[in-house]
Formats: sequence, C-alpha cells, structure tokens
Amino acid sequence: MTYCVAMKLDSGMIFLSDSRTNAGVDHIATFQKMYFFTKQDERVLVMMSAGNLATTQSIVSLLNARIKDAEYNILTVKSLYEAAEMVGQTMREVVARDAQGQQSQGVDFSCSLILGGQIRGEGMRLFNIYPQGNFIEATCDTPYFQIGESKYGKPILDRALRFNTSLEEALKCGLISFDSTMKSNLSVGLPLDMAVYRVDQFALHVRQRLYEDDGYLTNLRQQWSEGLKNLMASLPPPALNRLD
Repeated sequence: MTYCVAMKLDSGMIFLSDSRTNAGVDHIATFQKMYFFTKQDERVLVMMSAGNLATTQSIVSLLNARIKDAEYNILTVKSLYEAAEMVGQTMREVVARDAQGQQSQGVDFSCSLILGGQIRGEGMRLFNIYPQGNFIEATCDTPYFQIGESKYGKPILDRALRFNTSLEEALKCGLISFDSTMKSNLSVGLPLDMAVYRVDQFALHVRQRLYEDDGYLTNLRQQWSEGLKNLMASLPPPALNRLD
C-alpha cells in the first residue's frame, strides 16, 4: 500500500509520498513513488503513483524513453492537460500489454497517478489520473488530491486546508496527514519524499527525503500527539443520563 497527497494552492504546490511497498509481512521494501520531468526555466512536472509497482515503473520508463526518441513527449507538450492525456494513454498502453492473457489469474495491473506542476504560458495545474486513464483537475474548492491509503489522512486536510493556505501551513497539514496514516496503517511508512514548488518559478523550491531521524518531523509528530491529548482533556464532558 502507499499514500500520496498533492496540493495546489495560490502560492505554490506541495507533493508528498511515502516509499513503502508491501507484498505481505515478509516482503516490505522501499521504492520511490515520486518522479520528476523538468526543463530549466520552462516546466516542472511532478508525478506520484499508487498501485501496481511494475505498471508505474513501466509508465515512467516509457515516458523517459520517449523524451529521447519522440519529438512529441512530456517535455514538449504545450499544456499540463496534454501531459495528463499522454500519461493516461501510456497507462492504458502498459496495462493492455501486461494484462494480455493474464486476466484469469486475478492479477491487478492497475495504478493511480497524480500529475501536477506548471508549464510556462499557463498557470499551475494538478490532475488525479484514474486507473482507466481518465482524469479530473483540482480547483480552488478542491485544492488537493490523495491516492492510495487516503482515509486516515483526509480529515485533517478537510478541516485545515484551503486554497489560500500558505505553503508552510499546508506542508504542516500534509505531514500531520501522513502521521495519522502511518499511525493507523503499517503498510504506509517512512521515508517520505517531499517536493515544494513556488508559483511561476519553474524550478523546485524544495526536494527532500525525510527519514525516521528527521528532527522537524519527529518534533511535529510528538507535538501533534500531545496537542490532541491535551485538547481532549480540556473538552467538557458529555451530559449522560444515568439509568437508575
């Protein structure tokens, strides 16, 4: 399992993904799930994946190979919409190829992807690409997308995240969302990959991997846990009618 979240805010974008894969209790490994397609001073595209690892790695390999071999590729498309279309088509191509003759074996070749960033000439855009290859785009009303094990980290984002939230506050929300998910699901785990993009910069502001011993992450998780306990203790008790 995995967990990825991406946010499109008025001041920039945030991308967070875990790196744990789990094919059973004795098959846990670390794999990158965040990928970058960049051209200096022109475009920054970030893609994150959840689902079948072989499928997502094939999609990334094909996209990179076509940067070298094809004139029309993810670094030459004129818009992020075209990039999302290309990624969706590549996904369908890989699944159709790998699933041939294996449908009866119960193998799930599907994956979900998030693609976001900015291409010079248009604003920032963020897409959630479904396993079928179609997609939806983030809006001011819905400024974030999740894929993978999303249910545990969703409440904090729904309560605290808005389109005009600062990048710093949004990053805290994202990391707390991950902490809640990791606390409740062992198939999501450290290290975390993090990328921060500031609007109209056409270069990543932050690209970092956070490990178990990261001081800020450790402190944030401890303060959040203690804060919840203290808040719970300060709330008034419910009025219960005793049954005599």
